[in-house]
Amino acid sequence: MFQRILIPVDGSDRALTALEFAIALQKKFDSELLILCVYRHHSLLEASMSMVRPEEPENLDDSMRAFSSDVVETAKTYAAEHGGQKIRGFIKSGQPARTIVGFAKEREVDLIVLGSRGLGDIEGFLLGSVSHKVTSLARCPVMVI
Repeated sequence: MFQRILIPVDGSDRALTALEFAIALQKKFDSELLILCVYRHHSLLEASMSMVRPEEPENLDDSMRAFSSDVVETAKTYAAEHGGQKIRGFIKSGQPARTIVGFAKEREVDLIVLGSRGLGDIEGFLLGSVSHKVTSLARCPVMVI
């Protein structure tokens, strides 16, 4: 039923819960697990306005990419340790919801499993959340955990 399951991760507890659920589905359907971490691109202006001034300043995108890589590797290791197989990890830069949906379409994903943000109804309505945006933009089923 589900050949490819996409699990967007950000290192949060909610993402880990979604990953656990996706692993259970993967075992049932012998699916491929695609783990994706999306980081937001920062312009030079945004980076220059940072309040943190390290002695050796790094490119903020490089730092975000490195962090995202760690998040994906940790999720892949966790999935493998909990019986997951056929696990692939990816890192993308961009607006999270649109990047997740675009990746799902590009990879012909059958299901997206992602963690909820945990905001209340009013706060979620006013601010929006990645999970809410993904559910409205995706063409495949989305399961919010």
